Amino acid sequence: MFRRMDLLLFGITAVLVLFGLAMIASVSVFESYQITQRLVEQGLRTETSNSFYLLRSFLHVMVGFCIMGCTIIIPYRLWERLAMPLFLITLVLLLAVFLPGVSVDYGTAHSWLRLGPFSLQPSEFLKLTLIFYLALWLQKRETLISTWKDGFIPFALLLSLSTVLVALQPDLGSFLVLTCIAVTMFFIAGGNIFHVLLGGGMAAVIGLPIILQKEYVKNRFRAFLSPDDPSISETIGFQIKQALIAIGSGGFFGLGYGKSIQKFGYLPEVQSDTVFAAMAEELGFMRMMIILSMYAIFVYRGYRVAIEAPDRFGFLVAAGITTWIAAQTLLNMAVNLALFPLTGITMPFISYGGSSLVSVMLATGVLLNISMYSKEAMNVERKTRRAKTTHKRRAAY
Repeated sequence: MFRRMDLLLFGITAVLVLFGLAMIASVSVFESYQITQRLVEQGLRTETSNSFYLLRSFLHVMVGFCIMGCTIIIPYRLWERLAMPLFLITLVLLLAVFLPGVSVDYGTAHSWLRLGPFSLQPSEFLKLTLIFYLALWLQKRETLISTWKDGFIPFALLLSLSTVLVALQPDLGSFLVLTCIAVTMFFIAGGNIFHVLLGGGMAAVIGLPIILQKEYVKNRFRAFLSPDDPSISETIGFQIKQALIAIGSGGFFGLGYGKSIQKFGYLPEVQSDTVFAAMAEELGFMRMMIILSMYAIFVYRGYRVAIEAPDRFGFLVAAGITTWIAAQTLLNMAVNLALFPLTGITMPFISYGGSSLVSVMLATGVLLNISMYSKEAMNVERKTRRAKTTHKRRAAY
């Protein structure tokens, strides 16, 4: 069975994850020292460390690989039966982030739950459970998707239910990625292009006003629209200004691994949201193109797995997962390049973040499992078996 797995897709995933671990080891040194120093002052630690984020990331990677291994083995059709309960569970968890006592605030968003010594971001797992449920729902309405009453209206209600809870946190990045996933899946399932555009527009009209009620989100848009205003670039636009400085400083070949200057307190969230900028500073344009090429190959292979999937559920799930990785990567890059306002979205496989890494590796495991059942891989295996049988018969004679 594993011989039919898309080994290139698996290899790229492993390389990106391990590369992300190496980059966190480099760029998080200063931030690790700062956070452990605060913990020492509070009496929660006995000494400072420059590997705080590295050790936690290593744990995330180990858990991620274990979970990916499990989802590679589990037949993807099992998720078809579990799609509804998993989707409902993540919606309940999204509601729980608004409850005092179990919710945890990091920064300005209410997006995390405290589960003992661990924290969980439900919106990251909603991306996958929404894909499962949408795939189930869309395949059942295959002949009705293009209609207004039985296709678009139920889809719009489902999309609103999923995205409004995320918008209330508010989590602009996840809101945009979820909308992109849902609209893309609806379109490739046979949705009317007018309905697709209308659905995306409705999500923006409903969700963005909710998100923009927060002053800090408005400030992010102000910083994006007026980047040259000194009163903005040195205050609310500081993060994106420093990201651009980091990217520009890298040039074609970078300053060298471990030699970033911006990571020493100049670039906020350097190990998560802006890791792309720190990577560009250390590696430069030419080496970054290698990393981005790996993402491009991942997306190409992901959509190829979708095309070759043996059934409609597998096709829709593979396309949804690939769209998720592609959209989130492009959005993170756009933010770091000042092509879009700050969203707080992570770079898949590379950025620090347990929920983010585990969810994308879980999803990649599902994608790899679908690749095992691809029509082309099974045809190749059948031809190989046939050739071996023929060779044995000839040898016997």
